This record gives sequence, C-alpha cells and structure tokens, in this order.
Amino acid sequence: MEEIMDLRDKIRALKDYPSEGIIFRDITTLLKESDGFKEAIDQISDLRNDEIDVVVGIEARGFIVGAPIAYKKGCGFVPVRKPGKLPSETVSKEYSLEYGTDKIEMHQDAIKEGTKVLIVDDLLATGGTSKAAIELIESLGGVVIGLDFLIELEDLPGRDVLKGYDVRSVIKY
Repeated sequence: MEEIMDLRDKIRALKDYPSEGIIFRDITTLLKESDGFKEAIDQISDLRNDEIDVVVGIEARGFIVGAPIAYKKGCGFVPVRKPGKLPSETVSKEYSLEYGTDKIEMHQDAIKEGTKVLIVDDLLATGGTSKAAIELIESLGGVVIGLDFLIELEDLPGRDVLKGYDVRSVIKY
C-alpha cells in the first residue's frame, strides 16, 4: 500500500505575518513542488464521492485548488471573485471581517436552480468568506453539498460559522 505524503512537511509557517501573533500557513512551498501539488489535489479530491455539478473556488487560492478538483471530478468550475473582476452581470454578498467588511461576487448565470455545488478553498479560518459564498450560491438556487479545504485552523471559528454544512479538510492545525 502506498504511503500518503504528509503535506504539513511542505507548508511553510511564517510567524507574525501579516501581523504579530499570527502564524501564516504558506502553501506556495507546497505548490511549487509537483509531487506536493499533485498529492494535495489528490487528497482534497478524495475527501468525498458526492455527485456534484460544479466546484466553486474562492479568489484567489481557491482557484488554484478548486479548478484541478473540478477537472478530476469531471465537472465545471465557477469562480467567486472580488468586486469588479467578472465581466458579466453579477450577484454579490458583503460579509464582515475582523475590522470592517468585504464583498465577493459571482456571475448571475453561474448557478442554476438545483445545481449541486462543492465549495473548495485552500484554508478555513473564520469562515466568513465561505459563508458569503454559500449565501450567493443558495440565492441562485444552488445546493451546497459541502465545503472542502486543504487546511483548517481549528482554533478559529470557521467550522462553527459553517454549522449545518458538511465541512471537510485535509490538514488541521
């Protein structure tokens, strides 16, 4: 039986970035190695076997991991972006940050009624962006079957914010 790669060994931890007291989990060290990147995509893809129609990836690292997951699962990919980045009519959702608010958008025609959606992102921390993405998807009639993450920071409230949804992650810190 093939041994599963420990992806933690390939993720750089930067102390006090972007501010004092924060440990930033830098996945660029994982992504730059073909074996690490492939293994990360394989492990995220293996988290579930649900039937899905599209993967939604949240800007920007959610694109990096979400698009290959969509490819592996044989389904479409829908980007959720920061305001002003999508060329056609959009729907948007404002959400709270620690200090202030932010907003995300997706194309109005990206999700149809009953579309089975898997949200994929690199990191689950506070859950605010993911919750906003859920609200966008559901406002268009989509059905969120789950949220998959490469990394989950367990000491932050992300999982609680997403209570009621099937949340899975490959690595937990």
